[in-house]
Amino acid sequence: MKKNIIASVVGGLILFLWQFLSWTILDMHRPMQNYTPKQQEILDFLGRNLEDGNYYLPTTPKGATMEENEKLMNESIGKPWAEIRYHKAMNTNMPLNMIRGFLIDIFVVFLFCSYLLKGSLTFKNTLISALVFGLISYLITDYTNQIWFETNTIPNLIDAIVGWAIVGSWLGWWLEKK
Repeated sequence: MKKNIIASVVGGLILFLWQFLSWTILDMHRPMQNYTPKQQEILDFLGRNLEDGNYYLPTTPKGATMEENEKLMNESIGKPWAEIRYHKAMNTNMPLNMIRGFLIDIFVVFLFCSYLLKGSLTFKNTLISALVFGLISYLITDYTNQIWFETNTIPNLIDAIVGWAIVGSWLGWWLEKK
């Protein structure tokens, strides 16, 4: 158990540091956060018309019939659409958000280590398992959303592969030690 806890804390720290680098110094996620010079006008308009929440435009109201949904879908083909996440106030509680993210990284690596410790531990098996784990996590979330909402998820794919390759290398070395 001690070995798993050390592996999880260090692995979580590695994953957290990679995520920090990819979002800050490497700025890989910039394509997912495009700038518009009309941002204040857009925010002002949204503020007058929306409450906090996620919006998909166009869509039908809750309770619409299948026919109404199908009619709107057919009328919308080839026309503009948008996905909006709107919040009336920006929460800049960076320390708490970073602590929560770090704790989640540790927890995820702990779950992964718990899985690994049930099987054959070699450096190669651990590294390949980590890469598969990272790829699965990307495919089931980011890529699936990309299919439907046409987002650029290449930075997330790089995060999943590089982050888990580094974590897998650490775990392969640490867990294989006698």
